[in-house]
Amino acid sequence: MTGEVRLENDGGFVQIALDLAPDGGPVDVSSHWGIALEVRGNDETYGVHLRTADVERPWQSYRARFIAPSHWTTVTLPFDAFAPHRIAAPLDLKRLRRIGIVAIGRAFHADLALASIRIV
Repeated sequence: MTGEVRLENDGGFVQIALDLAPDGGPVDVSSHWGIALEVRGNDETYGVHLRTADVERPWQSYRARFIAPSHWTTVTLPFDAFAPHRIAAPLDLKRLRRIGIVAIGRAFHADLALASIRIV
């Protein structure tokens, strides 16, 4: 993922996302404890946004952040590190639909390589 995050016109973002099921439906990951990402970046902070079947609006998600160093590394994020964003429902791990890696929230040059993403 490479691009400029700009703040004109009420802000912006750069995102890569993955639906967990081919039909976009929910997947039960409740027997797992988190997400592992193998990444290399530009020492900037990025976000992981989760969407469940409870998420109805584009601005809603469950969010955690990580720093992507300039060398390959594995970042692990436990599910309890994800905070709800503009949604009242708690994170329901039996209904996870989508994972997004996002550059958002401030103007900067996003440069992130993702070798793998795993539910762990």
